[in-house]
Amino acid sequence: MKKFILFIVLSIFVIDFINGQITDYEKELRKKNKDSLSGWKINGLTSINFSQSSLINWAAGGQNNISANGLISFSANYLKNKNSWDNSLDIGYGMFIEGKENLRKTDDRIELFSKYGREISKNLYMSSLLTFKTQMTPGYNYPNDSVLISDFMSPAYLHIAAGIDYKPVDFITAFVSPITGKFTFVTNQTLADSGSFGVEPAIYDSFGNIITKGKNTRAEMGGYIRIALNKDITDNITLKTKLDLFSNYLHKPQNLDVDAEILLSMKITKFITANFYAQIIYDDDVIIEIDSNNDGIIDKKGPRMQFKEIFGIGFSYKFDNKK
Repeated sequence: MKKFILFIVLSIFVIDFINGQITDYEKELRKKNKDSLSGWKINGLTSINFSQSSLINWAAGGQNNISANGLISFSANYLKNKNSWDNSLDIGYGMFIEGKENLRKTDDRIELFSKYGREISKNLYMSSLLTFKTQMTPGYNYPNDSVLISDFMSPAYLHIAAGIDYKPVDFITAFVSPITGKFTFVTNQTLADSGSFGVEPAIYDSFGNIITKGKNTRAEMGGYIRIALNKDITDNITLKTKLDLFSNYLHKPQNLDVDAEILLSMKITKFITANFYAQIIYDDDVIIEIDSNNDGIIDKKGPRMQFKEIFGIGFSYKFDNKK
């Protein structure tokens, strides 16, 4: 509980600090000559959502709980003459505590994206792309919080691609690459030894001793498609969504890796916003263990669709350089 309260206090401080810095940054941008930002479209969103419930002698049952989720989403896109350069950074983190259970996280992601293109025809760009995704803190197989299943840089995913980018309007892009390198990193050796996230597992002797450690990286070559939309639907509603598809040419190319995200931000007042975030992931190389009876025994395992959804109302601040 103390850790959670500390997290909330620090979150409020961080959001307040960021908002202050953003406000100063906005003022600085507006003081500059307009030509210095010509071609740039800069926007961002910071938010933190809280929820809490307390029950005493409640006949219907239930548990006391507290939760908090924070989000930072920033983009800086350049489009001028024949040059296009899109950049974004998304960070999300959430925690909750229920009853006497230990603190658990509900969200944990760092996503970095950069794409540069040179126009070769109307709305068509020869482009190169880089994406990087990982998390900040360890993840556990709850309710057993002693079983580590993920960690910082375990996994981490890096895509490096070259291809064609289609931009019919400034808020939609469709990128297609026939040659893409996908790299998976698992720096936690325990997870690497178990073959987590598709890396090559350790080799053991008949006594259970490790002969060869598990690989910390996995490289794949394949085709890649990324479709993205980032638009202010109204002055108070912003929609940001993207779809990533990857096919490994050398191993089961028919089994596509899928990563789809949507963020819908609805402004209620100047500093109060409702945020809806959802993500669907399917990776044929990520094995999910299933305990269908909740008896502590794994009944089956294999690749599965992963789904995450977060909805919250809380403090937020949005900025851009339109004004």
